[in-house]
Amino acid sequence: MNIQVSDTAAQWYIKEMDLSKGDYVRFFARYGGCSTVQQGFSLGISNEEPYNTGASIEKDGITYYIEEKDLWYFDQHDLKVDYDEGADEPIYQYSA
Repeated sequence: MNIQVSDTAAQWYIKEMDLSKGDYVRFFARYGGCSTVQQGFSLGISNEEPYNTGASIEKDGITYYIEEKDLWYFDQHDLKVDYDEGADEPIYQYSA
């Protein structure tokens, strides 16, 4: 699985999460909510160091990653993170 983070989404995370070079953004499976890949689960986000990385990408000095134990959530889909200017928030797309 691959992770893509657009330039504008990366800048949003840096600003909103007060990130500095060397920081981490974790994407994980969260119980509740809705998603196009797993019913009854949604995508969670946190700022924490990895334990057992399953997929990752580094952009502007920030590492975006998914733990090995959360890969099931993505159901063999790649994660693309972009930015919705009108809503001023990231948007998440899953592609096979």
